[in-house]
Amino acid sequence: MKSVRFGLAALVAAGSGAAFAQSDTATSGPYMVTGTVPVLCTAGTLSDDNGVFAVGVLVDLSTGLLRNDLSAPPKILQGSFCTSRSTITIEASPLVAQASPQTPPEGFSNTVHFTATAEGWTPAPAVFTTGSATNPNAVQTRETGFTGDIVVSIGSFTTDGGASLRLVEDPLYQGAVVVTLAAAD
Repeated sequence: MKSVRFGLAALVAAGSGAAFAQSDTATSGPYMVTGTVPVLCTAGTLSDDNGVFAVGVLVDLSTGLLRNDLSAPPKILQGSFCTSRSTITIEASPLVAQASPQTPPEGFSNTVHFTATAEGWTPAPAVFTTGSATNPNAVQTRETGFTGDIVVSIGSFTTDGGASLRLVEDPLYQGAVVVTLAAAD
């Protein structure tokens, strides 16, 4: 009989424990967790130099005409990103003689045009040519957020007024290139 009593006591204890565990647990929720990410765009950081496209002497020293081999290493904007749909825009201003900005004498020019390109953000590069009446490819759109490097380069130099014009002497011909990343609607 004792074994039966013990069995009943164990059974009662096991049953009361199960009942106690069920009444001791309650579930509430789910509770939503929310946050936001604002629209952010940054053009990144210019890599390893001072940001100057230094092309050197612009003219062939024997003819005084614009050199046809002008070049400068590209600039890389590292760590560029936008968290949403975005546009990349490139703009440029020509190289202009700084000490001789007035109208040059006949047979001379004081302006050099070039093409600026920003690649790596969109499938087609953003391209701007100074002196061009229109620049339809200067703005390119990316449909998604993105992070990556942008390579900015210049080339295709031409003398304003034509290849037969010489450039006036000047210690500084200066132009500019501007790349803009912006969130798109």
